[in-house]
Amino acid sequence: MTETLRGKVLQASGFHSPKRGAIEAFCDALISIGDDGEIRDFSLPGSAGHDALLDAARRDDRLVSAPRGSILLPGFVDLHIHAPQYAQLGSALDVPLEVWLQKYTFPIEARYADAAFARRAYAVLVDDLLAAGTTTAMYYGTIHDEANRLLADLCIAKGQRALIGKVAMDDPDQCPDYYRDADAAAAVAGTESLIDYIRTHPDNRDRRVLPVVTPRFIPSCTDGLLEDLGALARERDCHIQTHCSESDWEHGYAFTRFGASDTESLDRFGLLRRGAVLGHCNFLSAADMERIRVREAAVAHCPLSNAYFSGAVFPLRAALEKGLHVGLGTDMSAGFAPSIFDSARSAITASRMLESGTDPDLAQDTRSRHAGVRIDFRDAFHLATAGGGAALDLPIGVFRPGFRFDAMLIDPQAPAGSIRLWPEIDDGEQILQKILFTASRANIERVWVDGLARSGTATAAVGLG
Repeated sequence: MTETLRGKVLQASGFHSPKRGAIEAFCDALISIGDDGEIRDFSLPGSAGHDALLDAARRDDRLVSAPRGSILLPGFVDLHIHAPQYAQLGSALDVPLEVWLQKYTFPIEARYADAAFARRAYAVLVDDLLAAGTTTAMYYGTIHDEANRLLADLCIAKGQRALIGKVAMDDPDQCPDYYRDADAAAAVAGTESLIDYIRTHPDNRDRRVLPVVTPRFIPSCTDGLLEDLGALARERDCHIQTHCSESDWEHGYAFTRFGASDTESLDRFGLLRRGAVLGHCNFLSAADMERIRVREAAVAHCPLSNAYFSGAVFPLRAALEKGLHVGLGTDMSAGFAPSIFDSARSAITASRMLESGTDPDLAQDTRSRHAGVRIDFRDAFHLATAGGGAALDLPIGVFRPGFRFDAMLIDPQAPAGSIRLWPEIDDGEQILQKILFTASRANIERVWVDGLARSGTATAAVGLG
């Protein structure tokens, strides 16, 4: 297929999920894509204007037809990635969070003072995520100005939609001497410098890459830094990302230090607002959940890493039914899989175990006190696409006019793929369910961001799972 769909009309079949719990399947839809990558029209056979659009596209040689049998999906949105930790993916998962940080993670992040190492590691990361269908990534960087700028340069050059933050961490009681900001002023200056660098980058005029104010989490930041970052996010109108109530240790730390929950404490410092994404949130109270909803902040649900470091399961169904914005995150490298496919599968699994309980010594009707909390593939697919877009307040994740054309094309028949469809039994949503549960890297034929091809089987670097 063509490398660019800008200015073209794509004829394709596939799925999207504009609303949670509901899948919209389409067959031979026409998607008209503007020269800037924005969807101008989405037309189904039999609808008004469909035949005229098809005839005009053919006449003007603008029609591009997806291969028969291929499936078009919106690109995935990953709301929580620690970019420098990709180098330790799949290791160091055998200790508690506070030990993991000090023994393994801070040392690997400190290596990014070496710009050559940063460039090599980040180039692989961006390539791999695009190949896995992640068209939008929200990245935690490091404390290093040059490395953070390199990550922005690479995302811009490779065409990934990205939100990038300089990690701010200045508390000498929680951060090692070799890896922390000198003080709050230095952390704020570094954050503001990255904001300016990204916003004035000559190749980022379309603002596909955005800056993020990024207090690592409450334990790593002094009160002064938290207050200054809240003010900076408000003044510069930036997204915010941080961790919230991830583990017993982190959750308890906020109560010990402030006499309040993580959520309430972040709000006090002005860090809870529209465009703020809170990682994990496993220990939210009803009051915390309501506060997040009222502030229109969002949760990055990271089910795989939660299994290693949280000691709890995020109450996903309750958050969704309360109206919170929720999307999915891989949380690499606390999560060992770089694919949102794996996060979606883990979200479904975690919800089912929360509902059913896990103690075989208890009777089935007493094994769990969480009734009706499971989600299914419909919810997970929505979270991976439109839900993530809504969390970021960006027009992505849906094939609708006014949204960006970020998408992946799935080839269920790819020779090295892992999807097995049976025409006599698989149709409709069943096809999407099989894709969500069984797709591998080889099944992703093409990835587009803003209508431009960014990856395909010929350039893949890593598998999905």
